[in-house]
Amino acid sequence: MVMGELTQETEVLVIGGGPGGYAAAFRAADLGLEVTMIDMRARPGGECLYQGCIPSKTLLFLAELIHDAKRASSMGLTFGEPQVDLEAIRNWKHQVVDSLADGLVTLSSKRGVQLLHGRAVFEGPDRVRLQDADVSHIRFHHAILATGSYPTVFPNVNYSGKGRIMDSAGALELDDIPGSLLVLGGGYIALELGMLYASLGSRVTLVVRSERLLRGADADLVSPLIRRIQAMFDAIHYNTEVLDLQEGEKNATGRFKGSKGEWEQAFDRVLIAIGRTPNSQDIGLETTNVEVNDRGFVLVDEQQRTADERIFAIGDVAGGQMLAHKAFREGKVAAEVIAGEPSAFDVMAIPAVVFTDPQIAWCGLTEDQAQRENRPVKIERFPWRFSSRATTMDVPEGLTKIITDKGTGRILGVGISGRSAEALISEGVLAVEMGALAEDVSLLIHPHPTFSETVGEAAGIFLGTATHMLSKQVKKSSPD
Repeated sequence: MVMGELTQETEVLVIGGGPGGYAAAFRAADLGLEVTMIDMRARPGGECLYQGCIPSKTLLFLAELIHDAKRASSMGLTFGEPQVDLEAIRNWKHQVVDSLADGLVTLSSKRGVQLLHGRAVFEGPDRVRLQDADVSHIRFHHAILATGSYPTVFPNVNYSGKGRIMDSAGALELDDIPGSLLVLGGGYIALELGMLYASLGSRVTLVVRSERLLRGADADLVSPLIRRIQAMFDAIHYNTEVLDLQEGEKNATGRFKGSKGEWEQAFDRVLIAIGRTPNSQDIGLETTNVEVNDRGFVLVDEQQRTADERIFAIGDVAGGQMLAHKAFREGKVAAEVIAGEPSAFDVMAIPAVVFTDPQIAWCGLTEDQAQRENRPVKIERFPWRFSSRATTMDVPEGLTKIITDKGTGRILGVGISGRSAEALISEGVLAVEMGALAEDVSLLIHPHPTFSETVGEAAGIFLGTATHMLSKQVKKSSPD
């Protein structure tokens, strides 16, 4: 030990306190292992809690309330124009985050997980050095790498994230409501935050490099959302390249090339939401046997093991779908494998949820994927215009679809677009994971009137038993 530098030892060292990290730490502690968790923040929670999932959903709930209040006027209930108090909204957001962060600190304490604040850099396959921390070195028996990801930087553009050009974290600070906002990107972050700012009064222009939005979701699920944002946004430019982006004191100017040629336009603010990059650089992985691919993701097997026998990796840094709930599961798998439990990440249906209005959710096999793989499937859709619950709430634009194996009727995938899709998709996840048939889901009694009925009705279409929609198998009887 170097004089004046404190070295500790631990059975399990978790590097990163985000959803995957704290799930791994808690599970390892529950299995009787000695656990130390290091994070650059003073409290666990990671990007998801402080600059991602939680603040965005907190603010999107307010946007949903604004939308619902406007829609209620057609039902005979009229509210005045919303009075937006940005300081109060920010305080509410901070209150939500603080409450959840304090809860994680309490759970860490009750489980005996040691929390250290600092930045960990590997010095070898069994030790790290901590920067900006009281403890200088930690030796470990096993380490779980859960360093997450950060917003991808737009090439050849210099910005601080605190000026006229923002990333997602800057946008969630909600410093002001810009009169005009340019959003770069066609993924869920771009659409969620674009809708948030549009609801608060910004004129939003969306620029997308590809020909469609949310390329991971089937087009029919995205269609209701496109109709909605076409009414909310000033413009949507597909197949458009950003040639240049300059940040000024009072605005930012972009130069674009698309179907209408080249043009230049100034905006009060710009939001860059073009993806996320793994936090795998400058953390000393070269001193270990951990392998990283050309995109910076750490390579792991189904037990979250890296090429170094002592080190595991989970969450965004390990690639795949960058979702907090995926990281939760991976963290538990890594902890269980370290503890000698028979565990592996063998999930068949990872749900994806986009918290726009309408929401979009899907799991398992998508229609696009089935077409690419030439898989024999059968697909049925239940439009929400036939749903009693959707009619009572005036949200008929939704859709529930089920994808089954053509030969067996086994449910391979489920997609939902509409209100409460975030909750409804879990029945689809269960059906796919349990190998349920369309008949199994159809025979379940779903409460009426609810959105969950749409899942049962979609399954019933396969069998010709749907109640609120005429099934293809049913022939109208002719008079004698």
